[in-house]
Amino acid sequence: MGEISRALYRAGTGEPVLLLHGFTGAWHHWRPLLGDLAARYEVIAPTLAGHDGGPPYEAENPMSFPGAADHLERHLDELGVDTAHVVGNSLGGALALELAKRGRARSVVALAPAGGWSRGDGETERLARFFARQIRLTRAMAPRMEMIMRRPSVRKLALRDAMRHGELVSPAEAVAITSAVVGCTVAEKALQSLRTDPDMALRDLDRISCPVLVASPQFDRILPVERHAPRFRNEIEGVEWRTLPGCGHVPMWDDTPLVVQAICEFIDRHIAAPAVADELALPAA
Repeated sequence: MGEISRALYRAGTGEPVLLLHGFTGAWHHWRPLLGDLAARYEVIAPTLAGHDGGPPYEAENPMSFPGAADHLERHLDELGVDTAHVVGNSLGGALALELAKRGRARSVVALAPAGGWSRGDGETERLARFFARQIRLTRAMAPRMEMIMRRPSVRKLALRDAMRHGELVSPAEAVAITSAVVGCTVAEKALQSLRTDPDMALRDLDRISCPVLVASPQFDRILPVERHAPRFRNEIEGVEWRTLPGCGHVPMWDDTPLVVQAICEFIDRHIAAPAVADELALPAA
């Protein structure tokens, strides 16, 4: 049985695959992949708390990755999802790694995950300025967004920080992507935490024991690979890493077949392992 609403996409059967979108996004950021993934797995794509169409984000000061993961865990409990293969982009990638630390991820595919910065490197301040500017511009353009997004060249320009080929996104999808920014009620709280909390980063990555793939887009303008991938590669035991050539920060739209292939190959490899172990197990006495 499937479900599609502003708060949730759920469809398909088989191994559960949880898709977690990025900051100021919504579940429909995954739309290019949904058909291919739902043909192979049970796909659960919630809109995160405090985001456009998602559940409310309860007051918390300061905001943190563990706090956001607490909200997500409660939502998963309500949905009846215990563990899943977790695929996350940006903020969603950080939350996928938080779920892994809590034993709720069977495997993780982290696409340009957030939280890999280090104290004193200036990245939280830079990101706060970047997102504040993006939110301000998007709100100013909101009344004219449908008209603005009609032209491919304008879509490419408007979406250039998120993807390399925004001109390939349909006008309706471009409007939906940008409109979600306006509907993100937790944005100001998140920006305030980035500005004031020097420790707002992912911690205790060595506690992750499930298989992890970190996939870094080649042309990530928001979380550049050279600044944001090293901690994940150094601190997660056994982590696999690959580059997504030709892709921007939200790679699902730039090269859908490449991202589908990366996700499915990694998940399928880690579905088969338990079955093989069961076959080799000695019979009970």
